[in-house]
Amino acid sequence: MPDESRRLKQDLGLWGAGAIVVGSIIGSGIFLVPATMIQRVGSPDMLFLVWIAGGLLSLAGALSFAELSAALPRAGGEYVFLREAYGPFWGFIYSWTTMWVAKSGSIATLATGFVYYLANFAPALDNPLWVIHAPIGPRGGPLEITFGQLLAMAMILSLALVNYFGVKFGGGVQVAFTVAKVAAVACLVAIGLTWSGGSASHFRESIPATGGVAGFFAAMVAALWAYDGWNNLSMVSAEVRQPQKNLPRALIFGTALVMLVYIATNLAYFHALSPAEVASSDRVAATMMNRILGPAGAAAVSVAAMISMFGALNGTILSGARVPFAAACDGLFFRPLSRVHPEHRTPSVAIFAIGAWAAALVLSGRYEQLFTYVIFAEWLLYALSTAAVLVLRRKRPELARPYRTLGYPAVPVLFILAAACLLISTLIESPRESLMGLVLIFAGLPFYFYWKNRRFV
Repeated sequence: MPDESRRLKQDLGLWGAGAIVVGSIIGSGIFLVPATMIQRVGSPDMLFLVWIAGGLLSLAGALSFAELSAALPRAGGEYVFLREAYGPFWGFIYSWTTMWVAKSGSIATLATGFVYYLANFAPALDNPLWVIHAPIGPRGGPLEITFGQLLAMAMILSLALVNYFGVKFGGGVQVAFTVAKVAAVACLVAIGLTWSGGSASHFRESIPATGGVAGFFAAMVAALWAYDGWNNLSMVSAEVRQPQKNLPRALIFGTALVMLVYIATNLAYFHALSPAEVASSDRVAATMMNRILGPAGAAAVSVAAMISMFGALNGTILSGARVPFAAACDGLFFRPLSRVHPEHRTPSVAIFAIGAWAAALVLSGRYEQLFTYVIFAEWLLYALSTAAVLVLRRKRPELARPYRTLGYPAVPVLFILAAACLLISTLIESPRESLMGLVLIFAGLPFYFYWKNRRFV
């Protein structure tokens, strides 16, 4: 555990904690993934089933994490849960994956989504600046570097600087952008549902799609990307005031609120647009608002989407840096990442390290490839972390548990089984992206044994 000089400040209250949950989840996904989802399942009723299943699955994870976070309110979240349940090896694997795959990939994906919408105002952002003719780009093709990618990289590093100045400052930014994005999405829903040109018949239409179990799970990957971020709060547990009360409240109610927001938003989309129109739009919210209010509406929703993604990006940088920081404090990661800024009391080196790597990942693929690459690695470790609820009930029965998982043991067991099905389906449907995540995870093994041996020297 970190010594006294490394302690972080408890500067996040209930509002700040809730803003991390809601603000980290509502990002780019709700504006971008409905097209991918309807292409996989074909009909609005199946799409809503996927949204509900993904929301309940995420809520099951949040219920389980609420128990772990309240019992172990320390920096690092799942790193701490896995270390306590299975030993330092699995804690290290989580921190390694967070740094090189999961949270860094989420940061890169959010920044990429931001630029997608910004391109509505500046189409030149999509123009290639350089082309590297080597099989290192998306799907093994040449690597194109665009103006938009450079902007996304600069934005990531700028938000790393914001969070360098303290969790209270970063948390304040998070609250402001969360309030703004929820208000913007509420306006979008109200406009879409009340538009006189909409039609309930859209909900009964369907389009050719992948369909079946494969289509369902492929759509689920996209939905879970949109729900991703519900676990971010656990990573900053050490900086939340009254964590035994505030962590469970923020996790559970924040995740439930997002589920309702997503269902309402998709109701608005399909009231205004047919399934075929949703499937053909990679910016479905902008397409809907353009239909209703013209170019001004499309421009307004693009601004709303960018606000949403910016807030999610800030929350992911704020939380993600705490994981490699916690591992470094235990001697299981690069030692400089354990440093805390003497004035701002932030893991300053870890913040800039994860920001720099995420900026590099912006070049590795386009939006859909990035979120598939992230989701596979994350859900592998989400399943293990949720299983820690079961393990610690047996291994550490004396551990104080201010909150106990509702529906235990059925809720965590169902989450683990669903996660296993999702992982198998993703590995079959997207083997390249999934295997890339696995390769990066296992690349950490030599480092683990090196750092483990050094701890006892």
